[in-house]
Amino acid sequence: MILIRFLIISICSLYIIRSLVRIFLPMLFQNVVNKAQEQARQQQNYYQQQQQPRPDGKIRIDHMPEQRKSSVPDSEGEFVDYEEIK
Repeated sequence: MILIRFLIISICSLYIIRSLVRIFLPMLFQNVVNKAQEQARQQQNYYQQQQQPRPDGKIRIDHMPEQRKSSVPDSEGEFVDYEEIK
């Protein structure tokens, strides 16, 4: 008797859960897809604002790397003496 009652309750609860998942899972996925689309749209707008048309022949430098000074003076460069062998 207890086994039959357990089976009936478990089958009914699984049926209810399955029905709820069929209803709410598509809503959840639609919400996630909408958020991803909105995020992609915002990112695309941001990149389009960054890309401004430049006049021909103009150069724009955004970043200049630091000039490193070597510890060896130019007069004491890395020159290696060699003799040409024929």
